[in-house]
Amino acid sequence: MLCWLAVAPGVGWVLVRSIGLDRGPLVQALAFTPYVTIGSLVPLVLALALRRRAPAIVAALTTLALVALVAPRALPAPQPDAAGPTVRVLTANLLAGAADPAAVVEVVRARQVDLLLVQELTPTAQAELDRLGLDMVLVHRQLNPIVGTPGSGLYARHPLSDGGVRQLRGAWAFTQAYATVTVPGAPPVRVESAHPAAPYAVDQVEFWRDDLAAQPAATPDGPLSILAGDFNATLDHGPLRTLLDTGYVDAAASVGAGLTGTWGPYDGGFIPPVVIDHVLVDRRIAVRDVTVHPLPGSDHRMVLAELRLPAQR
Repeated sequence: MLCWLAVAPGVGWVLVRSIGLDRGPLVQALAFTPYVTIGSLVPLVLALALRRRAPAIVAALTTLALVALVAPRALPAPQPDAAGPTVRVLTANLLAGAADPAAVVEVVRARQVDLLLVQELTPTAQAELDRLGLDMVLVHRQLNPIVGTPGSGLYARHPLSDGGVRQLRGAWAFTQAYATVTVPGAPPVRVESAHPAAPYAVDQVEFWRDDLAAQPAATPDGPLSILAGDFNATLDHGPLRTLLDTGYVDAAASVGAGLTGTWGPYDGGFIPPVVIDHVLVDRRIAVRDVTVHPLPGSDHRMVLAELRLPAQR
């Protein structure tokens, strides 16, 4: 009986994750699936130690199923044959403007960032970023600074057009700046700073689902798209996978860097890091590298993706 009690939670987790039962408190729990994968070895070892064959088989199958769900994020995938210019995209959640602007500008300068997408942009943060010289590096911008957490911004090295701001319906009323960037030698690319609502409580889950459903779908037969930011969702959440199915690729997962945590611990509590900040790219765009960088003052880390666009025809 002890072995079956130990094995049962893992079996339930596999079912919930595989079927996509993102409801209630299960939404938060699913974010920790990579850690559950490691923990699933415990009941397997227990069953083997007690020589309980049936529980051991079920535990082994459970571990294998979880590994199959999680391991691809640590394995590089084949990239499309993109022969256009290289573009570096950086996304950063500024935590209502509390993040250190110098850290952001330092990465922009040192890594020659072409596109900077920020969430929770405030008027003060915008002023500080420009005071530190961001306006001299990324001269084109589509900004919507707001006091508190709803603000959003898009900074670019290359010209922007057709810009605007998307207003989400979630309780926090997050906004998302977007525009089309024109990079010499490549087709136009639509870029948006994503920030769906956070499912921090059960009564916020529907807002979270609505905001993820409102994200712009990829257009595989149309213009190129890049959607980057704080999605408040991991690849173990069904709504984010549904968005990917429209024609996006998670940049970090495609180069084997999809298990590097981008959020947590929060408020000093013991919450292991999870991956909720993403750079989603059109499947026609090649991903060359993805790295995660600390951002003092924020509970998020910055994600930098080096991309290669298709060549202009």
